[in-house]
Amino acid sequence: MLPAERRRRIVELVTERDGCSVAELASELDFSKATIRRDLQELEDEGQVERSHGGAVPVSSVGRERSYGQREVQRLDAKEAIADRAVEEIRDDQVVCFDAGTTTMALARAVPADAVLDAVTNMPELATALMERGIDVSVTGGRLRPRTRALVGPSTETFLERRHIDLLFLGTNSVLPSGLTTPDEDEAAVKSLMVERASRVVLIADRSKFGEQSYVTFADLADVDVLVTDEAPVGDLRAALEDSGVSVAEVDE
Repeated sequence: MLPAERRRRIVELVTERDGCSVAELASELDFSKATIRRDLQELEDEGQVERSHGGAVPVSSVGRERSYGQREVQRLDAKEAIADRAVEEIRDDQVVCFDAGTTTMALARAVPADAVLDAVTNMPELATALMERGIDVSVTGGRLRPRTRALVGPSTETFLERRHIDLLFLGTNSVLPSGLTTPDEDEAAVKSLMVERASRVVLIADRSKFGEQSYVTFADLADVDVLVTDEAPVGDLRAALEDSGVSVAEVDE
């Protein structure tokens, strides 16, 4: 396969699958990872794909809500480091709620197998990951959004309204001085209810979420107790977090 043909195929695969990792592309095309990385850099320079940590996503997706598959290949090291720190917040015999998302999925995989907790989540795949670690877990029920693999809707909300949550691990699309936002109204409603029902809220978000703007605000910064991230915020966002009493835990990748 000639280089030009290989790069055309890379663009096709990244577009068809809403994002691919370097490992997937190397296996599919039978080329080394080093070759694929060079191709991705050239394609990004030409504006045909957008590089992500560990792979690439379609350039047409920039500025829109990205699918779970796209986000899954982005900033993997940061998400795993955040997960390793966030899991320290768990205490025995708590009801712990895991919001849907790629960072919360990394967190589920980091929960010690001997942890004593009752888990709740609105993400079936995350529930499976916890179950495989021997954790008792309840799934909210509701309508499954394919784009984010989150359960939403009236059934989800009714389930949460009947529960008390000791600790919530919360995800977000953006962190702004004015609050936390997400693109979808149904997911915003579920996140807002999770926050309302929780005694303690730990927000897990890497630095790419700072300053991004999404459609619906679902929580104020004052609703958050701890932010676990890979880079401490600066400027107006840092000041807003301090004013809201949010403790920031910064991790090294």
